[in-house]
Amino acid sequence: MNVLDPTVQFQHLQTQLRDRWRNVSEFDTSEADIIVIPSISIDQRELLKIEGFLHYEERLLFSLIRLRNPRTRVVYVTSQPIHPSVIDYYLQLLPGIPFSHARDRLLLLSTYDSSLKPLSQKILDRPRLIDRIRQAVNPDRAYMICYNSTNVERDLSIQLDIPLYALDPSLLNWGTKSGSRQIFAESGIPFPDGSELVWNPKDLAVVTAELWERNPDLQRVVIKLNEGFSGEGNALLDLRNLREYQPGVVSHEQRVIKVYDQFAHLKFEAKKETWENYSSQIPELGAIAEAFIEGEHKLSPSAQGRVTPGGEVEILSTHDQILGGPSGQIYLGCQFPADESYRMQIQDMSMQVGRALAQKGALERFAVDFVAVKRDDQWEFHAIEINLRKGGTTHPFMTLKFLTNGRYDLSSGLFYSQHGRPKYYMATDNLQKPQYCGLLPNDLMDIIAHYGLHFDTSTETGTVFHLMGCLSEFGKLGLTSIGNSPQQAEDLYRRVVKAIDDETKSSECGHLSAMRWNSGY
Repeated sequence: MNVLDPTVQFQHLQTQLRDRWRNVSEFDTSEADIIVIPSISIDQRELLKIEGFLHYEERLLFSLIRLRNPRTRVVYVTSQPIHPSVIDYYLQLLPGIPFSHARDRLLLLSTYDSSLKPLSQKILDRPRLIDRIRQAVNPDRAYMICYNSTNVERDLSIQLDIPLYALDPSLLNWGTKSGSRQIFAESGIPFPDGSELVWNPKDLAVVTAELWERNPDLQRVVIKLNEGFSGEGNALLDLRNLREYQPGVVSHEQRVIKVYDQFAHLKFEAKKETWENYSSQIPELGAIAEAFIEGEHKLSPSAQGRVTPGGEVEILSTHDQILGGPSGQIYLGCQFPADESYRMQIQDMSMQVGRALAQKGALERFAVDFVAVKRDDQWEFHAIEINLRKGGTTHPFMTLKFLTNGRYDLSSGLFYSQHGRPKYYMATDNLQKPQYCGLLPNDLMDIIAHYGLHFDTSTETGTVFHLMGCLSEFGKLGLTSIGNSPQQAEDLYRRVVKAIDDETKSSECGHLSAMRWNSGY
């Protein structure tokens, strides 16, 4: 094989990570030059379903908290410049570090390009920008992090000649809907019955009918784009009104025809989605059909882990997810940790998944989403999908970890600060109301200061905000409320919502009431 083959070059760079950091604690605390490329490199049609997606490049700003190490430097690149007050906000969170000292070790760069191309591609299109990034770091201690790893991030890593602390893109299949199902099968953990991967609507109708035939009592089927994002690529097919076509009543061929006709009436999770647009993506992205898990008492826990450069599997956190959308499949936020009655089971199953991924050569972040249904006082679990990227639960947890310099305790599933106190939080990417539109980042800072909503480093409680760039245009904001108990975290969250509502003279109810919060909110 040619030594200039990009796959070989990339693998050589990733090997450098393993050579530099032999264990987890060494990697987390080492002095380093970190190049943050928060590119959301997914199908752009999927991105368009998310309001303010360009500002999601701000979700990795928790990385700035790494500047608490006085010998760490960070280069942060975005499509458009980030408002200075947002940067100041993060730097002022650093305990014991002079603001000016941290700011001198931070280099902010921008492509000044708001097009739909992934940020990583925008950087590749600008050789002078690549040169500037390369000149700003020490290659012997530098590495690059990203939101998700694709061939574009791999190519950027090669161009910079800097290792990428992320998944090899050749392994991306294990993070798709169909790939996740294969990993679950190999790991021996329960997951819903479903179909093979197909590439056109007619074949999708066939495998959906076959799924129904294997499960005659099935009420609903989830249709999933194989590379959907945050639940936005999911749709629901209701079988309850098609009983005259159920197995044993009509032929397989008749059932397939009826299912195909019903695709035009799918209930899509994404706003304004149509079958015409959705079906056009199937030949490119692929799709599967999966049994929808029914249940009156149903929760959506997840676990987050990572595979270290040395090949160790580490569970980082468990969460109960807050979901929304027509059938509750779109991620809105989360609560840490997951419910005490099942968090250890979620943790153990996710460890099995992590080991299977590590055997295939995976590196860095992975998350496993579950559906938990309570039947006869017992929890029943179904693994739903694997995300091989940083996701909605990544930045809240990493914010907590970097701010408190604490640790996750595998034996209890709790997180303890350096002072030995367990910490809890409630977080969202989707605090969004029409009356918030027009609020500038400086306006938010005024509200935070006036109501005392900031994170207090002395008590290690309070709220940390993100996605502030979304606020003015989309009325959308992200936040993580950290407390010393679940109730305190919720109270802090509600206090933020009330304060912003009061300042925007809202008469609407709080954001939590609009969420699908299945544990009683």
